Amino acid sequence: MTMIAVLGNGRVGGSLFAALTRAGHQVTVADRSPGAATDAARAGQIVINATPGAGSLERLLALRGELEGKILVDVSNATVDGPDGLPANLLYPGSSLGEQLQAALPGTRVVKTLNTMLYTVMTAPAALAQSPTAFLSGEDAEAKQVVHGLLEDLGWHREWITDLGGIETAQAAEAAVLFVPHVIRSRGFAPFAVSITR
Repeated sequence: MTMIAVLGNGRVGGSLFAALTRAGHQVTVADRSPGAATDAARAGQIVINATPGAGSLERLLALRGELEGKILVDVSNATVDGPDGLPANLLYPGSSLGEQLQAALPGTRVVKTLNTMLYTVMTAPAALAQSPTAFLSGEDAEAKQVVHGLLEDLGWHREWITDLGGIETAQAAEAAVLFVPHVIRSRGFAPFAVSITR
């Protein structure tokens, strides 16, 4: 059993909280109340960033001390939204939220994953008609192995998980969010994910 803190209690954070709890982990979720994020991050061995990506860097910088030496799993995308509320551009063009977090928190092991799909797929990948792909980006091989295990606990088969390499590869994975508004407008708000087939 691992002690996991989920920062963000929206649809993404709530889904991850429920699924990881069912998998047998001790999970806390931090809402927006004062001190909740600090308390959760201090208690968790692994911290999951499920906060809105546009404000994630500022929020997590405030937790630098609590995150020191820990694994930070970043599942958010930092975007500039269009008039319809859907992603229109990347907040960090030429970079990524994952890279920004790792640079700002050098004592924290950042792993980017689960950001190339609708939130429902994160915890129910087998529900899709075709096998989806979950990508891993990060500098620390041990941390990525730990996160790989968490993905398996969420129902991801080993062959569905692809390690892209260092945190710089998060830039490509985060850019996939620009597909989202077009897919939703074309096919409606239904579960989908990026899938690499061979």
